Amino acid sequence: MDLTFSLRRKKIVEAEPLVSEVRERWPALFTEEQICAEFYRITTVDLMRTFHGSLEKHSAQLIRLYRARRGAFGDDMQSLLDKLDEQIKLLWSSTSDNLAHRKMTVLKGLPLFLREKPGNLLKMCLDTDPEESYTKGVKVGIITVVEDDVASSNSLPTVTSVAIVLEEAVVFEDVRDLSTAFALLFDLLYVLNTDFSKELKYTFEVIQQVLMDLGSQCSARVQSLKTKLLL
Repeated sequence: MDLTFSLRRKKIVEAEPLVSEVRERWPALFTEEQICAEFYRITTVDLMRTFHGSLEKHSAQLIRLYRARRGAFGDDMQSLLDKLDEQIKLLWSSTSDNLAHRKMTVLKGLPLFLREKPGNLLKMCLDTDPEESYTKGVKVGIITVVEDDVASSNSLPTVTSVAIVLEEAVVFEDVRDLSTAFALLFDLLYVLNTDFSKELKYTFEVIQQVLMDLGSQCSARVQSLKTKLLL
């Protein structure tokens, strides 16, 4: 992959091929190890270490911001924070699990806080659903797959897999958790030279500018958030 990097980068930037064409020509690129390596070749930034480190650094302040203004963001934000509080009570002795739920809350709440509509970005399906039923119409998305036998009960659904969808096709599956899926999705968009969707441009801009510290200029909305995080 190192030897073909220059050719691959030139092809992707100049020809802007479909994701399916890139997968067909360079299938090895679509593994976590290689997509992270490709990101490093482009940016010299360690994707996972930087993303997860920044997320841990800013999660407490972001959740405080969510709580301070939750009334302005409707029931979705309130429900998200209620679920976090419930999980913290259930897992009070497990610091690592609490941190995982905080990360998940931060990422799910980010589009709401930025007044964007998550749309198809975050979807849930049953492990018995056919793939085409949850990928159809999804240009950019993260799919959480849950067990069919508990999804309709009062207990929390059991997650069996997390998958990433681009151009209505699963390009990554069995991702270990939601925060890693967000990191890989951002990585893919960056590596494939894909523009951020208009519906979620501020969400991905925060990932780029705040979490990954890439780029020198940002929108007024994202700059405002960056300023609040420093308070």
